[in-house]
Amino acid sequence: MKERFKLIPEVFLLLIEDGKILLSRRFQTGYEDGNYGLPAGHGESGETMREGTAREAREEIGIEVKPEDLEFALTQHRWCPDPGNEHARVGYYFIPKNFTGIPHNAEPEKCDDLQFFSLDALPENMVPHVRAVIEAYKSREKYNEHNWETRA
Repeated sequence: MKERFKLIPEVFLLLIEDGKILLSRRFQTGYEDGNYGLPAGHGESGETMREGTAREAREEIGIEVKPEDLEFALTQHRWCPDPGNEHARVGYYFIPKNFTGIPHNAEPEKCDDLQFFSLDALPENMVPHVRAVIEAYKSREKYNEHNWETRA
């Protein structure tokens, strides 16, 4: 039997306060190092995407958010043209309605800067698919496709 097509699920936190969004600069990860992204990670077996987002928020920026306090923002379906490992991913983006704690860099071995940026003045050095999703969010889109024009 032919193996079914598989997607890698990702979870992202959009922490927005007063027109500013929290971004973290990747460091020593082997992927997009030096570029700003969002608190994020892979969805894991046995957890919902909201549970995964809450877990990543705790692990990466030290805040506690209940899964039920995460409001769906949008989904992004993107193509990753890694040579020899081309694949698709689906990212689920959530906004916390409530959380406890003060956001801080809880993973200094993977992040060397954590700060809020105006949604209208994002840094130049950003992970491309994160920039695309923030622009989609600002346009009130609920679904975004990214990088599909690069597929062979």
